[in-house]
Amino acid sequence: MRTTSPHSGTIGLGMRRIAAACSLLCVAMATHAMDLQQAYAAAQRNDSTILAARASAAADREYLPQAKAQMLPSVSAGWSRTFNHLTSVTPAFGGGEQTNYSEYPSSTQSLTVRQPLYRPQLMAQYRIAQAQLADADAGLQQEEQSLFVRVSTAYFDALLAHDQLALVMAQQAAYTTQLDVARKSFAAGSGIRTDIDEAQARLDMNVAQETEARQFVSYTLEQLQILVVEPVGVLASLNIGALVLQPPNPNSLEEWQARAEQNSPQLRSLTARLDIARNEVSRAGAGHRPTLDVVAQWSKNKSESVTNTSATYTNRSLGFQLNIPLYAGGGVNSQQVQALSRQERAEQLLEAGRRDLMIRVYKEFRGVGETILRIKALEQALRSADQLVLSSRRSFQAGSRTLVDILNAEQQRVLVQRDLAQARYLYLVSRVRLLSLAGQMNQDAVMTINAVLRP
Repeated sequence: MRTTSPHSGTIGLGMRRIAAACSLLCVAMATHAMDLQQAYAAAQRNDSTILAARASAAADREYLPQAKAQMLPSVSAGWSRTFNHLTSVTPAFGGGEQTNYSEYPSSTQSLTVRQPLYRPQLMAQYRIAQAQLADADAGLQQEEQSLFVRVSTAYFDALLAHDQLALVMAQQAAYTTQLDVARKSFAAGSGIRTDIDEAQARLDMNVAQETEARQFVSYTLEQLQILVVEPVGVLASLNIGALVLQPPNPNSLEEWQARAEQNSPQLRSLTARLDIARNEVSRAGAGHRPTLDVVAQWSKNKSESVTNTSATYTNRSLGFQLNIPLYAGGGVNSQQVQALSRQERAEQLLEAGRRDLMIRVYKEFRGVGETILRIKALEQALRSADQLVLSSRRSFQAGSRTLVDILNAEQQRVLVQRDLAQARYLYLVSRVRLLSLAGQMNQDAVMTINAVLRP
């Protein structure tokens, strides 16, 4: 056992440096800090994936008016004017041939109105277009839900990177202080060289960790900036006091799975695709059925033949046109078989999507509850680690502990702080993912998640 005097002045200086750095960080965080809601709004304006999804949905919505147009009357007009040059050769009286030349203009004007009365293919196409519209809307909503998951994950990754850097810098200040204490103790004859070497080794390793932590901060900020497509400076930090650990509401896995099955945009998209496949079967089968149109036509012809070069004919007609398919070389049967196979594929994809959704809801639901228990356990572990650091310092002053014991205790505390920060952000991300899977990631949910950040 050894005795040494406490270097309270050096330790106090190190703690004052940490406090000053934290104060500067808080001031910077309070100035023009981007919160999660602002980041999400910027991503909605600028993210290429969501902009592409909106354009795709807008294009797919046009299938419905196109299908509707085919069932409405079609009107066509025609006009032509022709200059005719006729050469005729006739036998002449008494032998020989007589050649005659005639030139005259002719013209035709027409107006035709056609209204489909019975075309099962058009009705099937209209139902397909309705399903395509539902698929487009569900796909866009799915991208909207996914966007907030991507933004929140990138945002909390960036906050975690900042927290880890702050822990590394705090640990570096502590190691620097302990190295200074070891050197002074050794110079005074009360310390040993091993304490200096141990503190120096820890400090050197910490410098390498600082480089890695700064690289991680830069990477996460760049990742977030790619999503928001705006400069990202300072982020609003997590307000631990505002973070209320609550299990999912309602706290029932079956209820969340039922919500997801009812509201999930992914399942609604797959259901719409199944509807498309079923109507494709109907459209293929309509190839065997007759079609019936009503046709009204007005036409005016002038000089339509050489014998009536000055005559004008006006014709008005109204009637029905029936078309009965008899044989198409087996093509219609092949299309039906193909459509049935695609329908089966859509049914299996819907079932696979439903099962995958259920397991993901299970994972995130359990993740929220289990992460709460982990956070509480780590909070208790942090209190124990703080007490261990305090006890180690007092024992060191009393001569019953070495400097290595203090370094180990402080390192253990930093590890607990790191795991606790990760668990808190994981809790928030799990909540976001669970809401997204259930199709409930709306503006109110965004505001609720954003409320745990410092304004």
